[in-house]
Amino acid sequence: MLPELGHFSLILTLFVALAQGGLSLVGAARGKLAWIAFARPAARIQFLLIAISFATLAWSFFANDFSVLYVARNSNSQLPWFYRIAATWGGHEGSLLLWLLMQTGWAYAVSVFSRQLPNAMVARVLGVLGLVTAGFLLFVLFTSNPFERLIPAAKNGLDLNPLLQDVGLIFHPPLLYMGYVGFSVAFAFAIAALLAGQLDAAWARWSRPWATAAWLFLTLGIALGSWWAYYELGWGGWWFWDPVENSSFIPWLVGTALIHSLAVTEKRNSFKSWTVLLAISTFSLSLLGAFLVRSGVLTSVHAFATDPRRGVFILMLFTAVTGSSLLLFALRAPKVGMGGRFALISRESFLLINNILLVVAAGAVILGTLYPLILDALGLGKLSVGPPYFNAVFVPLMVPALLLMAIGPIANWKTAKIPALIKQLQSPAWIALIVGASMPFLLGRWSVPVALGVALASWIAAAVITSVIQRMKATRSGLLAQPRSWLGMQLAHLGIAVFVVGVTLVTGYETEQDLRMMPGSTASAGGYELTFKGVSKAKGMNYEAEVGELLLSRNGQFLRSLHPEKRDYFSSDMPVSEAAIDANGLRHVYVSLGEPLGDGAWSVRIYYKPFVDWIWIGCILMALGGLLAISDRRYRLKRRQKCSVPAGKGVTS
Repeated sequence: MLPELGHFSLILTLFVALAQGGLSLVGAARGKLAWIAFARPAARIQFLLIAISFATLAWSFFANDFSVLYVARNSNSQLPWFYRIAATWGGHEGSLLLWLLMQTGWAYAVSVFSRQLPNAMVARVLGVLGLVTAGFLLFVLFTSNPFERLIPAAKNGLDLNPLLQDVGLIFHPPLLYMGYVGFSVAFAFAIAALLAGQLDAAWARWSRPWATAAWLFLTLGIALGSWWAYYELGWGGWWFWDPVENSSFIPWLVGTALIHSLAVTEKRNSFKSWTVLLAISTFSLSLLGAFLVRSGVLTSVHAFATDPRRGVFILMLFTAVTGSSLLLFALRAPKVGMGGRFALISRESFLLINNILLVVAAGAVILGTLYPLILDALGLGKLSVGPPYFNAVFVPLMVPALLLMAIGPIANWKTAKIPALIKQLQSPAWIALIVGASMPFLLGRWSVPVALGVALASWIAAAVITSVIQRMKATRSGLLAQPRSWLGMQLAHLGIAVFVVGVTLVTGYETEQDLRMMPGSTASAGGYELTFKGVSKAKGMNYEAEVGELLLSRNGQFLRSLHPEKRDYFSSDMPVSEAAIDANGLRHVYVSLGEPLGDGAWSVRIYYKPFVDWIWIGCILMALGGLLAISDRRYRLKRRQKCSVPAGKGVTS
């Protein structure tokens, strides 16, 4: 009866979510203390109920309960236990349950860590989150029930998609969903501020750590997904501009604009309407990504569902959330003041320009992702939009954004003097020019794109180091004595520089070879020699594999053996490649085993990828910067404040 318990928990959660949404919002509007107080326990009850539901589904997978249709479709008795647990979110229905777990988990966190905020504001925030949760619960209960029974029960399951039988499945979806869903908190704070008519610096300060936390999770989720696809699919690429990849990248771009805009609103009480619009847009784009993945309009290794009914439902949810939010914004935003004024040359101006560039870049990615789908839906033919479009449009927008990344943090608020900026940026500029011009020569081949990319990365890194040194001198204190939010910003910008170096050098100097190799034959890649020794048979827990052996050496000195695999899973006809990678932090030698060609020969794909690790190292540094920022002291202060209620009610709590 455990699946029935899980299903009942979902139904019960729906009623709690509706009550939380209705009572909390109405209570905050009318100043009813009891209804306001209901918000926190309701959020915690929701999380508990969803956790029970999730645990029952996970147990069904662990116990091989093939009387549950979702388990029978996505698991198998031969599947290792840890993949059986991860298979809980390996399909459409379970991934939605994971989404709900994250959604209610964020609401639980708001109820616990927002004790210093006015109770009425917290009630509004939790009320909005409750309504969002209710929308997803309706989606799950009416179109995507993970507890549907299969009668009679299957003797065995169909198995988890072989491409998902990887450690990446254990970590990538939870991190990605933590980012997607986390932006619902920033969205809820924005809607709560609109409802209360309090678009001031306070709500930006309350919302900022939540938006930054969501951004760091989304950063890690995208980075892990990139790494997973890189080593699992055997294509040797770290980003493919796949529509489903884009669906996570788009809210990341707008979310990046949001966290910078929140900083301006908090510090200078400016950009208030713009910041609210970004908060609405970021979560709306997360919902759009969910629609693309689950509607069946895309064919991708990352897509979950192909049922148009589900696509219609989530499109309705997207329309309801976005439409109502924009309507409220249109009604309330004109009443908001302009906020602090600033000069053309100021930190605010540079951040605004960067925001615009990020939003335009997101728009370009949206256009390239959706335009072919719209043409196809209207019967106007099929159009393929791939990397050439995205690289041609996206890169030129990012060049000025990277230039401004070094200028913005050192410019003064309100107004900045050009001579002072030039004086501070002289050293970073010279370093960028020298390193950008010389690095391609040192790597063996000079090219404009490589020189430009290295120069931009050096410009950002040198500006970060210069800024840190100057601040330490000005404050006469050590590095660790500086505010964590400031240190987090610098570390995140340094991560961008490392990321740009990785992208630039791997794009400019990578090599690829598709070879026919016989036992004893040798190939060269990046100054390394690989000797093919042959292929042997191996057996895993639920698959058989043909395992290649290649000896990696340099200048005649043996380094290690590489063992790429070609796996055939017992429950699937689809062979899966497992690449072998030798990495040392400065380069990858990447080998993928292809098909047998007869007489002991095999097709082998060999890549040499310099500095590719720096792409993911840069992402980790960005996320660590976000973590530092949200641990800043001012976000940990516990100050009781009066409850904000409509004028004339005279109620405090």
